[in-house]
Amino acid sequence: MSQSPDSSRPIHALPRSTWAFALAALGILALVCRTGLGKMVEAWLGSEEYSHAILIPFIAGFLVWQRKDLLGRTPMRGSWAGFALVGFGCALLLLGRLSALLVVQQYALLVVVYGLVLGLAGWQVVRLLAMPLLLLLFMVPLPQFLLQDFSAKLQLISSQFGVVLIRLLGISVFLEGNVIDLGAYKLEVAQACSGLRYLFPLMTIGLILAYFYQGAAWKRTVVFLSSIPITILMNSFRVGVIGVLVEFWGPRMAQGFIHDAEGWVVFMASLGVLVLEIRLLARVGGDRRPWREVLGLGFPEPLPASTGRIEHPLPRPLVASALLLALLAGVIALLPERAQAAPARSAFAGFPDQLGPWQGQRRGMEREYLDALKLDDYLLADYARPGMTPVNFYVAWYNSQAAGESVHSPRSCIPGGGWRITEFGQRDLAPLQVYGKPLRVNRAVIEYGTQRQLVYYLFMQRGRVLTNEYLVKWYLFQDSIQRHRSDGALVRFVLPLKAGQSPDDGDAELRDFVGAAVPNLGTYVPG
Repeated sequence: MSQSPDSSRPIHALPRSTWAFALAALGILALVCRTGLGKMVEAWLGSEEYSHAILIPFIAGFLVWQRKDLLGRTPMRGSWAGFALVGFGCALLLLGRLSALLVVQQYALLVVVYGLVLGLAGWQVVRLLAMPLLLLLFMVPLPQFLLQDFSAKLQLISSQFGVVLIRLLGISVFLEGNVIDLGAYKLEVAQACSGLRYLFPLMTIGLILAYFYQGAAWKRTVVFLSSIPITILMNSFRVGVIGVLVEFWGPRMAQGFIHDAEGWVVFMASLGVLVLEIRLLARVGGDRRPWREVLGLGFPEPLPASTGRIEHPLPRPLVASALLLALLAGVIALLPERAQAAPARSAFAGFPDQLGPWQGQRRGMEREYLDALKLDDYLLADYARPGMTPVNFYVAWYNSQAAGESVHSPRSCIPGGGWRITEFGQRDLAPLQVYGKPLRVNRAVIEYGTQRQLVYYLFMQRGRVLTNEYLVKWYLFQDSIQRHRSDGALVRFVLPLKAGQSPDDGDAELRDFVGAAVPNLGTYVPG
């Protein structure tokens, strides 16, 4: 990665005063972003999907050090584009602070860092440091709703490919969603086995290897992108192997140390496949260079002591950027504490058990689900009336959704229990109204073996009824800023369909219960 230094060219450097000024600017930035930064570190230490991210700043620092010979030969001319980028980042930081949305603050932190580097050293240096700067993006945790969606999809894919492997070995197996039925045993491919804890680290390593790989651009792109299918296939292989082991040696093969050891073996095997892929790609086109040259694992060349030294003055864009950050820190300090306002509401403990002819039987939720959902209040009950199938009624309430604890979309969660969505759409339930507007719900028909269910669900969010998960996130951002509120609820109705009963017949029955339940939600899910 290094080039031999030209002894006739002067060394470009920044005086200590400039570095002190840059570090002071970073200190102000850390102070302004302390909440978002703290939550990011918390995710690194508490989530296996992001446990590798704590190493990324150190890796990025090494990549910068590796180019120090080239940096020493590059003029450092601060760019005013960096000041503009810092200004944009400060605006994002202010919006993140006003909305209390941590993910906005975390990405704004990176925008400001990029702007400070550009304001300090200019475009030529930024081009040299493009990879370490890009790598920093991988240390920011994804928004929780995207993480849940990706996890749900990967669970299904891993289950499907894993079952293919089990069947290839002549074992009879039945798959429903992410539940692998071996007859004597049933294995659920849970969120922890989705492969995300391999995917994110392997994508990071794939990016680093693609950077070091001294090959054509298309080969480097293939190396990085291939980390995704490699992870999926290797995790599916792990699922299949676990299924085979459980078939012959019982469920202990899917638990404890053996389960964890299998995970480490699969990750190391995935890394080995990635390295082998680089070796094979290097052979394409007859490349016979040594491995050291293929990966470009060189160290920076020492700069000649006899070379002249040019010290650049304190860049004005950096000074302006630091002053802007100081101004932002002052504005934030003067702002009143933006605690999310939780509206007055009645607890679901007081929700009526009798809704017209419907009599409710309340149910509790297991601690593992409560820990995963992180809700503040909920109602879970079966309502029945004579001669009718009971309707499962569930409402999850959140006082605040700003810090990542938010409603889980049934569209992502339904397949996690082994159910398969066979129909999906929206349904207007006029003349029923919520918050003074016609009621519209998501409608799904789901199947598990011979069982079928009709599902309605909607999101009641601060005076709005929404059916689109992404609109829920947009209005969450908007209302957090304008109304200091991020409360909301998921409302779900489930009707088991009898043998031979069509979903259209179930619609009439379920709609009748919705009409009895929704008018009673007003004080429990306030607008």
